[in-house]
Amino acid sequence: MRKIYYRDAVREALDEEMARDPMVMMIGEDVGPNGGTWKANLGLWEKYGDLRMKDSPISESGIVGMGVGMALTGMRPIVEIMFSDFMLVAMDQIANQMAKITYMSGGQRGVPMVIRTTIGLGRASAAQHSQCLNSLLAYFPGMKIAVPSDAYTAKGLLKTAIRDNAPVVVVEHRMQYSQQFDMPDDADENLLLPLGKAKVVREGTDLTIVATSTMVGKSLTVAEHMAKDGVNIEVIDPRTIKPFDYETVARSVKKTGKLLVVDEGNTSFGISGEIGFGIMKDVFYDLEAPMMRVCAPDVPLPFSPVLEKLVVPNENMILEAVKKLV
Repeated sequence: MRKIYYRDAVREALDEEMARDPMVMMIGEDVGPNGGTWKANLGLWEKYGDLRMKDSPISESGIVGMGVGMALTGMRPIVEIMFSDFMLVAMDQIANQMAKITYMSGGQRGVPMVIRTTIGLGRASAAQHSQCLNSLLAYFPGMKIAVPSDAYTAKGLLKTAIRDNAPVVVVEHRMQYSQQFDMPDDADENLLLPLGKAKVVREGTDLTIVATSTMVGKSLTVAEHMAKDGVNIEVIDPRTIKPFDYETVARSVKKTGKLLVVDEGNTSFGISGEIGFGIMKDVFYDLEAPMMRVCAPDVPLPFSPVLEKLVVPNENMILEAVKKLV
């Protein structure tokens, strides 16, 4: 076991895949000599040169459009959009081109590209630089959405996404870039985590928590706390929200009889409601209590750090929900 920063795990994945396949390249704002906004690309421009680490103008629609064109002509581009909020500028390219071309061509043309982007409440970045748009992205058929929760999943999911023949959006959490995590010794260049397969990160019998991104770690903290009171909580990291592993969640809820979904996105019309409805046909008669969720409230995200703390789902909010269920 070794310690590694989240950003370094992302860099390892990028470096290993670029070394393995000369068709893999990156394009985005400041991805070249500057190493990217979040410094996850440091050293790659020096190693692979300007043709494969391409700085772009500030034009998200242009960046994504170039990525689509490269993918259609045999390359495997990785497009970096520094804030997921900025993907809204490129939604025509994402939703109408990247996600639909394979279907509209009758499967004759693949779009093997990755969009790396970030979410992350907690930096007081205000309403236009803090949104979690995962549910919006997941709405459009034709692309996959990966949401790593730590350095291990960040590396393994990104490497798999780069090799996938369908477009994949990998949503990294910018509050984790400077955090250290445990990385197994065997998490080398052969590490590939499947898209669409959840992981039970803590087994339990009294309650199932499905948590995404940083909410996995917060849910584990609550689970360990409740274990002192004899409450045994199962925590599931879905790893990808599209495709979503409903089977693993349903199997857990059949065992525990209770479900709590924890997600950084807004409460209404989001991932949490879709997860609940998606498993209901399989677990309705197994539920001992109504499903609950802990998410951000339906408000524009505040700039004030004091107000932002009231919006970000935290351990106390999760603990309060857990106590209502058990």
